[in-house]
Amino acid sequence: MSVVILDFGSQFTRLIARRLRELGAYSVILPGTASLERIAQENPQGIVLSGGPSSVYDANAPRPAPGVLDLDVPILGVCYGMQFLAHEAGGAVQRAGKREYGKADLTRYGGQLFAGIQGEFVAWMSHSDSVTQLPQGYEVIAATEDTPVAGIENTVTRRYGVQFHPEVVHTPKGGQLLA
Repeated sequence: MSVVILDFGSQFTRLIARRLRELGAYSVILPGTASLERIAQENPQGIVLSGGPSSVYDANAPRPAPGVLDLDVPILGVCYGMQFLAHEAGGAVQRAGKREYGKADLTRYGGQLFAGIQGEFVAWMSHSDSVTQLPQGYEVIAATEDTPVAGIENTVTRRYGVQFHPEVVHTPKGGQLLA
């Protein structure tokens, strides 16, 4: 399996690649703005949109090349990546009431993305923006006490997002989620 990771400046991008390789997937990191042609050269079976320091509503925020979100492959957005998916599909992203950094317990989780995962789910958060309105076709699949939209999915388009970082060791079941 081949997975393209589009890097939007996350400090954890290389860790995403490592976790995917540990799961037996070939992964390649490309700039978040890589051309559609360059991405297609990798023949990906999935794409991960990394986190990053930008806000999706900023005029010069990094964006994938036109057509990337139209590819017929599953796409997972992590942190900034989730916010980007929601924003581009017509949802709203705003500055959170307070920055969330560190350990967070998911108060609920489910959906296809969390299939087969049971018990307590501890996640590592690092964000100052949050999805405040879901785009049409998406549902909330995870929440924390401070982040009511900690995970989203659209099973028809196979677009998934998590506000937390499944790639870090501070999210113990993150490997199961990435699998």
